Amino acid sequence: MHINESAENYLETILRLSEILPVVRSVDIATELGFKKSSVSVAMKNLRENNYITVTDAGFIYLTDAGKEIAEMIYERHDILSGWLEALGVDKEIASEDACKMEHVLSKQSFNAIKEFVNANLLKTH
Repeated sequence: MHINESAENYLETILRLSEILPVVRSVDIATELGFKKSSVSVAMKNLRENNYITVTDAGFIYLTDAGKEIAEMIYERHDILSGWLEALGVDKEIASEDACKMEHVLSKQSFNAIKEFVNANLLKTH
């Protein structure tokens, strides 16, 4: 289940938008990411061909089970890493930006160690 960073970002964005919008369209993704709609259309075609999303005739985009699994994994990584950086005193915006970079390159082992550390320390303080 290895896909490139760009595809992971698109899947994560679709997941986040699906939590706040009744339906997700390419224009919503383009607006959220600040990309041209044509660039998003090419990416959606690639994600569809790889069975990570489905697109209805009306242009509504839905994650497949495989797409949702990747999106949730990236979203969890982002959430844990940005929270960890904030707990270390990093500004919220910078923590989020850095988490975006880190979430794609950390090994599963390193991420799990950070996650365990964060969860253990949160339990101690709450």
